[in-house]
Amino acid sequence: MQIIPLQAIPNQAVTVTLNEQVCQINVYQTVGGLFVDLYVSDVLIIGGVIAQTNNRIVRSAYLDFQGDLAFVDNEDGDEDPVYTGLDGRFSLAYLTPEELAEG
Repeated sequence: MQIIPLQAIPNQAVTVTLNEQVCQINVYQTVGGLFVDLYVSDVLIIGGVIAQTNNRIVRSAYLDFQGDLAFVDNEDGDEDPVYTGLDGRFSLAYLTPEELAEG
C-alpha cells in the first residue's frame, strides 16, 4: 500500500505514478461530501466518485486501472473523509493489484 500525500485544502490535484501509470488525482470538497476524479495519461478513468472510508474508489476491472484507491481513517473511526482531515486523520491509499488479490 502506498499513501498519496494530500493537503487539508478543499480542492487539489496531485500527479503520481502508480504501478507505471501516470495518474492525476483531483480531490474536492462540496456540500455533498469529498469527491475524487482519476485520470491516467490524461484520460478520465472515474469522475465525481464520493470518498468513503475503507471503500474502494475505482472498483471495476473494465476501467483498466491497475490497482485501486481508498481512503483510510487513521484514527480507526468510521467517519467519511472531509478535506480538513486530509493532512493526518484521513489518508488516500493506493492498493496494488497484488494487494487486492490478497483480499
